[in-house]
Amino acid sequence: MGKYYKHLSQNDRIKMETMLNSGHKVVEVAEYLHVHRSTIYREMKRGEYTHRNSDYTEEVRYSSDLGQQTHDWNAQGKGRSIKIGNDLPLAEYIEDKIVNDKYSPEAALVAVAQSGIEFSTTISVRTLYRYIDNGIFLKLTNKDLPVKGKKKKHNKKVQTQKRAAAGESIENRPEEVKSRETFGHWEMDTVKGKKGVTKSCMLVLTERKTRNEVIIKLQDQKAESVVGALDRLERKWGEMFTKIFRSITVDNGVEFSDYEGLERSAINEGEKRTFVFYCHPYSSWERGTNENNNRLIRRHIPKGEDFDEKQDRDIEYIENWINNYPRGIFGFKTSAQLFEEEVKKLA
Repeated sequence: MGKYYKHLSQNDRIKMETMLNSGHKVVEVAEYLHVHRSTIYREMKRGEYTHRNSDYTEEVRYSSDLGQQTHDWNAQGKGRSIKIGNDLPLAEYIEDKIVNDKYSPEAALVAVAQSGIEFSTTISVRTLYRYIDNGIFLKLTNKDLPVKGKKKKHNKKVQTQKRAAAGESIENRPEEVKSRETFGHWEMDTVKGKKGVTKSCMLVLTERKTRNEVIIKLQDQKAESVVGALDRLERKWGEMFTKIFRSITVDNGVEFSDYEGLERSAINEGEKRTFVFYCHPYSSWERGTNENNNRLIRRHIPKGEDFDEKQDRDIEYIENWINNYPRGIFGFKTSAQLFEEEVKKLA
């Protein structure tokens, strides 16, 4: 029978010890166990020990117990086998989703399941995080993850309120807004660039039920620019605006100080197009949906980056990316899907 390489079992080692101690040659042992002779030589090294005979002479012998012990020790040091190492297409697909498409590991695995591609391996979210932590991937590291460990704690500073809310307080906001069961209630904020450098800002509106995002780049951070952006948005949606944008919750920033302009319709003179509610001062958690979606924007434009040169097409790309990002909270459906369903109900 032909000779080939294979791993020896414990039973093979016992047979090997018996044959060697009986005077059989290495070639004969290899033939009997159907392995290459180099396998026998390597195994002899693993189980080698010095035996003392009754006449006090010494000779080098092979011990199957010692060989098995050495084998088990080496196997334990290797740790668990890396499943993804046998499926390069899966590894590259995951790398592309996290590094280039800025997906989280959870979302990347959902994309794998929905891709229709038949990969030879499946891994869990926990295993994927472990592979990333251990540096298994060629192009993917912890630096590419959207959330990186625990946040550094900061001492809270006591701040004083500089001015009162311009319009209706959040305390008077209908309960249906808080419950997120009714479509058409939004949160609005601005995302700013590098302090003292970036003159423009991004106006972001997030629908509370579907988490759908609208992003509009403004040339400056003035109140009239915000009102103008809402005017353009109203003209885009026409008579549907009042149904889609039933209320908007904002903070007490100067850019939102013109509550009358924010609420006043640009296409129906003398009528309200929406209702604006103001958060309590320094209570960003009251716009939690906004805050969470802003983190998605920061995956594309890191905090402190100057984005004055960003074009409308760049902003549109980020908006589409967010709205088509699979959300765990919705069973990995996208905000765009849910938003479209709600709009169809209104129509």
